[in-house]
Amino acid sequence: MQKHFTTERLESLEKAYRTHLINSLGGFKSVALIGTISKSEVTNLAIFSSIFHIGAHPPLIAMIFRPSPPERNTLSNILETGYYTINHINESIYKQAHQTSARYDEDISEFEVTGLEAEFKNGFFAPFVKQSHIQIAVLFKEKIDIAINNTSMVIGEITEIYVPENCISDDGFLDIEKANTITCSGLDSYHKTVRLDRLSYAKPNKPLSSLSINCCD
Repeated sequence: MQKHFTTERLESLEKAYRTHLINSLGGFKSVALIGTISKSEVTNLAIFSSIFHIGAHPPLIAMIFRPSPPERNTLSNILETGYYTINHINESIYKQAHQTSARYDEDISEFEVTGLEAEFKNGFFAPFVKQSHIQIAVLFKEKIDIAINNTSMVIGEITEIYVPENCISDDGFLDIEKANTITCSGLDSYHKTVRLDRLSYAKPNKPLSSLSINCCD
């Protein structure tokens, strides 16, 4: 038996119910912590589940910002400084990561209130999350406003990557499951993953084959 939701029924739903339903429909999502710092040197950390790949040459990554007000410190810091980090979330820090979604005053650092540790590397202006196993330094490139729902897409260029040595295969594939990266669904549900397979490049009239990971030990 299936439930059927029409446009009219969706519009009549209680707001929180509709928000959970629509946010869950897209399936499992990338979830990560965005690290920034203001010009007055207040560090900021926020969880995002709207991060997606744009291209590899140059290496571009994007995320969606929801409507403001209230003013979102992550976005203002990125626009003011041009620097931010993306930090994968693992099993040991997902509760602290979720807590960063609370709306703290701009003079309060989410690093401090959650117990996550800010880490500055190689002279990069924005802080990384020390407890994160995969850390990405990003340089702001473009902000695109989306009129249909008053959101903004922020695109950045990846300038540095820090990953565990034993999580990269011979062909460059990054085994994020081995790095203990988690995923999420909806607004508040966090999940571990189990790989089914890694498949060969699909071509017409050629059977698929399984690829070995070949990561270091």
